[in-house]
Amino acid sequence: MDTENRVRIMSRDDAELLIYEERFPENAAVISFSDPEESRLTGLFPVNYDGACGHVFRVDIEDIDKETLDERGCFDDFFPEAEEAAKFIRENMKAGRDIICQCEYGVSRSAGCAAAVREFFFGDGIRVFADYRYMPNQLVFNKIYDALTKTENV
Repeated sequence: MDTENRVRIMSRDDAELLIYEERFPENAAVISFSDPEESRLTGLFPVNYDGACGHVFRVDIEDIDKETLDERGCFDDFFPEAEEAAKFIRENMKAGRDIICQCEYGVSRSAGCAAAVREFFFGDGIRVFADYRYMPNQLVFNKIYDALTKTENV
């Protein structure tokens, strides 16, 4: 089975260009990560997938590491939508859709999500961690992977 394109990582710019050029993949579901409204310093809003993709799961979480999370609160409170995201991923994988993980730069949150999806479904999530282009957010990886494992029998 060719799994290379089943799970892809995209930046905001890549996604918006594909939407603008009307070349967004047809058989796709998107997990779109963006900063929470209260922490958007750039004034950028989440990517608008209306008309380009009918299967979108939006997640507003900061791109933080474990040390920052430890200063602010508890791991259990970070990314509370992880189980819902895992169900979305499972449903769309079962329907044969490719999963596109998108965040601002396509480097951290989206890479962590893609690594978790690849690890769970194909056993090769390490490829994302080993790719020098990415710096997968380990909190996102762990939350998504754990949630996929928990929803396995759902």
